[in-house]
Amino acid sequence: MTEFDYLYDGTEETKTRFVCFVGDTMRRFDLAITTTNRFYGKKLVTDMQSGRTAVLGPDDLEAEGYLEHAYKLTEEEAAELGEFLSAILGPVHFTDL
Repeated sequence: MTEFDYLYDGTEETKTRFVCFVGDTMRRFDLAITTTNRFYGKKLVTDMQSGRTAVLGPDDLEAEGYLEHAYKLTEEEAAELGEFLSAILGPVHFTDL
């Protein structure tokens, strides 16, 4: 039997918001936005259409090309997603200090 070196193994209660919207590009976004105590206050955002997930905070929305790369979007689609997420993602906080 394989022996694993666990870096962490825990369970916690999370809160997930499911939202679907269509913007001017007519791209449908089906998102699951999970709030957890991990990731320094960033949220786990899953695009349920593609199965792609990223840990996102406000700083990631400002990083050029990040949403395009993470979710395989065009620049226009990423701008729409970023506009929506900017109202959803709160400030990053460091809980491990």
